[in-house]
Amino acid sequence: MFCYKCRCLLTEKDFCTNCGADVGLYKRIMYAANRFYNDGLEKAQVRDLSGAVTSLRQCLKLNKDHIDARNLLGLVYFERGEVVAALSEWIISQNARSEKNIADDYIGMLQNNPGRLDIYKQTIKKYNMALTYCQQDGQDLAVIQLKKVISMNPKFVQARQLLALLYINSQEWEKAKKELERALRIDANNTITLRYLKEVAEMMPSEEERTKRRREAVVYQSGNETVIQPVGKKEAVGLQTILNIVIGIVLGVSIAWFLVLPSQIQKVKSESNDKYREVSEQLDAKTVEVNELTVQISRLAEEKTDLTNSLNAAQEANAAIEANTDLIEVALMYMNKTQDEIVIADALELIDQEYLENEATESFRTLYNTVKEGIGSVVARESYNVGYDAFRSEDYDTAITNLSRAYDYNPKNGEALYNLGNAYNKKGETQKAAEIYEQVIEQFPNTEKARKSETYIREIKGEQ
Repeated sequence: MFCYKCRCLLTEKDFCTNCGADVGLYKRIMYAANRFYNDGLEKAQVRDLSGAVTSLRQCLKLNKDHIDARNLLGLVYFERGEVVAALSEWIISQNARSEKNIADDYIGMLQNNPGRLDIYKQTIKKYNMALTYCQQDGQDLAVIQLKKVISMNPKFVQARQLLALLYINSQEWEKAKKELERALRIDANNTITLRYLKEVAEMMPSEEERTKRRREAVVYQSGNETVIQPVGKKEAVGLQTILNIVIGIVLGVSIAWFLVLPSQIQKVKSESNDKYREVSEQLDAKTVEVNELTVQISRLAEEKTDLTNSLNAAQEANAAIEANTDLIEVALMYMNKTQDEIVIADALELIDQEYLENEATESFRTLYNTVKEGIGSVVARESYNVGYDAFRSEDYDTAITNLSRAYDYNPKNGEALYNLGNAYNKKGETQKAAEIYEQVIEQFPNTEKARKSETYIREIKGEQ
């Protein structure tokens, strides 16, 4: 273990023998991180992957530079079928230690097999599509998509859990149990899987109940068909038969009674009924027509609402799919060094910012920020040079675009922010320029840029 201050090798003392720093608390934190790593390693060896993720994350909270823990966490994610999460952990590990890091081999395993990487991308798209179908009550379509996902990536635990949940919803207990048992073979102590399995076990009849039902059943032949009837219902069937006979006799007597009534009475009633029926039919026709139109209007309104909801859900799912695909492509460009930093920045900025801020997962944001930090210094420097040259050439639109990017990638670059305000001022957008100058004064106080910004603000407000 090395001193956090001077990087000198520590002894058993609670202070550094080289610089004298107090390292007692630091050593306890590092020991705790190592214990969490060892615990995560032991759980991973017995396929308690969920427990391993919890322990390894706790280890990284205490020591974010624990390379072995981060690489192992990536392997655990990969074993559970979560490829994006695994890739983000390995890239962070690669940036933390660029030499003699086994994360290079893991990333190379994916880079050197484009077909396999494409399969993983397809599984993500199909899994997201299954989630969309579930939100739209299209459970049959969701089951089809999830079966395809599992056939392409059999270790995708979340897909198996969702498929089992759909089987539970349709009361297909045996199928749900099989999927959950397969998920347990991948992740032996997953809380969600165990909870679903407990629900299935409670709903499924026990072996004793199934045996008892078979014994109570009576089997007999009816023509070419075999009929299975519970024994307990024989008396009820006989009573029902007698009751049906009595009802038939009563109905027969009643029909005979009405047939022998005088025909004149029937004729008068028939004429009266015909007139009443004619008027009623005319009235009913109008009523039916009005009701049909009302129902049709209501149905069209419901269809419009359903189509609007489906369109919104499809758009949200499509945004998530596109964002994940774009980020994987940007990460591969960054790792392979196939493009310069400006091209990578252009691709990175195409990712939907609203999805990044509101809906993206923690792994997605971590990978996004890692790539942005990796190219930040080069993009900030080159964008500032291009923006400043454009400002001097009075090409203010180009200057605003590049100076904004330079400040975004390096918020400490006061010159970029100050010249951005000047570009807006020269372009005639004085209100925006005043807002930028206020930022300069707030973020870079007591500097020449701040004093000049105050002067420009007074000029804009007409105070001098």
